[in-house]
Amino acid sequence: NYFQMTMHKGFRCSSAKAFLTPIKSRKNLRIITNALTKKILIENKKAYGVCFIKDGKEHIIHANKEVVLSAGAINTPQLLMLSGIGNQEELKHHNIDIVHHLPGVGKNLQDHLQARPVYRCTAPTINRISHSLIKKVAEAINFGLRRQGVLAMAASLGVAFLKTDKNLATPDIQFHIQPFSADKPSDGPHMFDAFTASICQLRPESRGEISLTSSNIREYPKIYTRYLTTELDCQTIVKGIKIARDIASHAPLKDFIIDEFQPGQDVISDDEILHWARDTAVSIYHPVGTAKMGLHSDKMSVVNDRLQIHDIENLRVADASIMPTLVSGNTNAPCIMIGEKASAMIIADKD
Repeated sequence: NYFQMTMHKGFRCSSAKAFLTPIKSRKNLRIITNALTKKILIENKKAYGVCFIKDGKEHIIHANKEVVLSAGAINTPQLLMLSGIGNQEELKHHNIDIVHHLPGVGKNLQDHLQARPVYRCTAPTINRISHSLIKKVAEAINFGLRRQGVLAMAASLGVAFLKTDKNLATPDIQFHIQPFSADKPSDGPHMFDAFTASICQLRPESRGEISLTSSNIREYPKIYTRYLTTELDCQTIVKGIKIARDIASHAPLKDFIIDEFQPGQDVISDDEILHWARDTAVSIYHPVGTAKMGLHSDKMSVVNDRLQIHDIENLRVADASIMPTLVSGNTNAPCIMIGEKASAMIIADKD
């Protein structure tokens, strides 16, 4: 199948562009950009505003009704902890005043890990375009005039949801074809034509966490992903790589392949494949779960079924951090759904 994409007329349509841009002239809406939220202001376990930094100065906004936190699975738990909501021992360690002990804040981190077998091929790929000034100019013109070419493409063009075991009730891996390759995304594409046969485990058992580096919002939190720390996760990624190899050995892909560049034909045994995956696999950028929804009786849950922080008034979370478990696929559409559902709840609870 081809990917569904959040695009409009050849351009990416972010949630900000889709939801905020059309209404930014509303009198009851003020959008502040290039600002850094420092903490949520809470008194007597009731959120009453937000403190943020802009142009080097601190500003405070008071909330008449609610504060809605939507900073993502990394920054949401960081902000909660800096605001005094989290594991009291960690907060004490950083000399943060404790507002409410919620040990689940920052825990339960889940993410899709992407293993990326690479195949050198005879067909032209984005690798070739990226290293040619003439081709890059031609692609820019093609996009500008027709909204076509590589600039109108998604990172992955083809996708399949597959089972590593026929006895499974549902697929447990996602397979992608990407018309480019790189050792690391930050290094840029290889100098030769190649494609990536990416796979990721849909429902990993491994759990990580987010913890504070300090009480300073400008210091990035520590991210402990703990990928491949369960036997099932290790077995699934190995089986997934084997499936990618099997797909690449059949037409039509086989007809374009010169050789397997990564992991390479000398990587054969399960242990060798797993070792390669540990060394080279990267995040597919789907972190969730660090402020998970759950019953009040679940001591590791952070929000209730209306996205409200347990035992804190006027404070909700609306982002991927509230997911108790990782969805079996991309997280963009589910996050938009969370925002839609949150808005409906806020309207319903306004009185």
